Amino acid sequence: MVSQDTIVNKLRELARNLWWTWQPHVIELFRELDPVLWRETDHNPVVFLDRIPPEQLVRRASEMALISRIDYAFRRLNEYLENKDSWGTIHASILRARPVAYFSMEFGLHESLPIYSGGLGVLAGDHLKSASDLGLPLVAVGILYAEGYFRQSLDADGWQHEHYPFNDPAQLPIEEAKTPDGHPVRVAVDTRSGTLHAKVWRVEVGRTTLLLLDSNVPENSESDRALTGRLYGGDARIRIRQELLLGVGGVRALYASGIDPSVIHLNEGHSAFAGLELIRMVMDAEGRPFGEAVRDVAGMTVFTTHTPVAAGHDRFGADLVEENLGKLREQLHLSFDDFMGLGRVHPGDHNEPFCMTVLALKLSRHANGVSALHGKVSRRMWHPLYPNRTEEEVPIGHITNGVHTLSWLAPQMKAIYDRHFGQNWAGRMRHPEVWAKASEIDDGEFWETHQVLKARLLEFVRQRLQRQALRRGADDREVSSFESMFDLDTLTIGFARRFATYKRATLVLKDAQRLARIVNASDRPVQLIFAGKAHPEDRYGKEFIQQIVKISNSEEFRGRLAFIEDYDMNVARFLVQGVDVWLNNPRRPQEASGTSGQKVAMNGGLNCSILDGWWAEGYDGRNGFAIGSGRTHSVPGIQDERDYADLMDTLASQVIPLYYDRDSDGLPRKWIARVKDCIRTLGWRFNSDRQVMDYAQFAYLPACGGQPCVMPHHC
Repeated sequence: MVSQDTIVNKLRELARNLWWTWQPHVIELFRELDPVLWRETDHNPVVFLDRIPPEQLVRRASEMALISRIDYAFRRLNEYLENKDSWGTIHASILRARPVAYFSMEFGLHESLPIYSGGLGVLAGDHLKSASDLGLPLVAVGILYAEGYFRQSLDADGWQHEHYPFNDPAQLPIEEAKTPDGHPVRVAVDTRSGTLHAKVWRVEVGRTTLLLLDSNVPENSESDRALTGRLYGGDARIRIRQELLLGVGGVRALYASGIDPSVIHLNEGHSAFAGLELIRMVMDAEGRPFGEAVRDVAGMTVFTTHTPVAAGHDRFGADLVEENLGKLREQLHLSFDDFMGLGRVHPGDHNEPFCMTVLALKLSRHANGVSALHGKVSRRMWHPLYPNRTEEEVPIGHITNGVHTLSWLAPQMKAIYDRHFGQNWAGRMRHPEVWAKASEIDDGEFWETHQVLKARLLEFVRQRLQRQALRRGADDREVSSFESMFDLDTLTIGFARRFATYKRATLVLKDAQRLARIVNASDRPVQLIFAGKAHPEDRYGKEFIQQIVKISNSEEFRGRLAFIEDYDMNVARFLVQGVDVWLNNPRRPQEASGTSGQKVAMNGGLNCSILDGWWAEGYDGRNGFAIGSGRTHSVPGIQDERDYADLMDTLASQVIPLYYDRDSDGLPRKWIARVKDCIRTLGWRFNSDRQVMDYAQFAYLPACGGQPCVMPHHC
């Protein structure tokens, strides 16, 4: 008989490593122990296990015959952690001695660790998971936000309100980081306005470790204790001190933990101060001047920019820079003007603020955008920083983003792939021949699976709408009206993302009467599901949300259009796994990459998108739908009119007819063929395993001197 302590300890160990987040059999294990409690705890196994008395937990496991499955899951975790036969072991073994250090302002690993706001964080989380699966030695650095990003609710008028619940560290899958001799890791950063202190937490993500800095310590002032309270909250002073803690404090946390990285990867410019701390360390340790130290640090630094809009890059005034970086500047033996010049395109322009992206570009020799088009946009944007080069020679390349397949793939769809793609297909997902087998899947089997996932999505939407209505004080009649909302056989379009204005969430609503005729067509109706958050300071984004909610409540759209509150990774999973079509209509070329559509593609949905970001290189004419031809206009209003016309034409002439074209068996054969083309052509290219391998081969290994052959280019 297995002891009670053994069972409970195995479950707790599973809960403490986020490997479980991409293991369907472990997720199902937790759910079966208590489905209601699992949902109530927002799928947080740490809280879940704390809420169940050990004796009750063991009794439930015995009654449900789960003990052998607990043993199996525990054994699988340990086999995974101990496996030395990996891609990284073969192709990037040099990094085992000195790993990559990956810095990011946010990480989207799971909704139970709410330290992310959107795409940047989810991309970072997927990067860590793939690094783990590939066995690529990588340690990540971020911030533990006491209140994270906000929780969203809408009032009766559809206006967004923000709430910031406290994230109790005791209820998160984290533990104190320790020095090599077993003491808690603490870091301190001197500024003109006092020393900033932080403790460091450790998160295990499979074989990858994430260090999180937390300023809520007694040594700090009240304002500094609150510094790591909210992600993307507060004024410029809070922002620069957060980035100081992430960059300088993050480097010190690594070395205090006994980690000496050979590569620094800056995921956006927020962490660019890390380069300055490394330069200081080289100067102190080797007695070399600033210029020589810069050369060495830049050679080991990889910088990924995600922002194709000039206004989106962090910029700080001279006073803030001197208050927070002045002491570090003195240690670098730089004058005030020389230091400010590091963050300026034009160093001699004293009116130009200090830009974190400029600093990151100057302190790195390996820089990239996140799609082919974004690389081109970035070279044009930062050409003034390289006045002696042509635009094509600006040293910014691109590595297109991908998504962590096993985190986003529905278990039901994975079961199909398991049957058709061959043994260990997930370990070979970067190979086109694996995904080519999608064409062999039986149409009936495929469509039935998609309909199951769609039904699951629609039931989730109904329940969320009921909860939203109850919270707003709706009467029983209104609440019950959502029980039958949405139809399984109706074409379902999803739109979910950050409600930045350039993403044009309301473009499809431009002519409400025209859309009403489409969604209410008796023979070929359409239903739309929206979700997303606007930044607390973005009034225009909030107005977009309000407009959608008001239209959804009108008689013409009731039952055909809905807005789901509090978009997070859980809501995203239901949507990307269940929609028929994923709508994306940013103002080209302002979408750096976008990854939500990649998640839809692997789950049996089709993209209908502007040719921007990843879709500009993914669309081939048969694997989804394009809105327009990729042309742009210098006047935004004219571009919006053109894109709207193209969007409505694509829906009316391509998307809707193809979906409702059924054979005698009731199957949309041509639609299914297009979905299979989508899976076959996109699955192998737009996954984060391919992405991480690209970074390893084209950035990490060159940065650490691990390439076996590099030859100079001769004219």
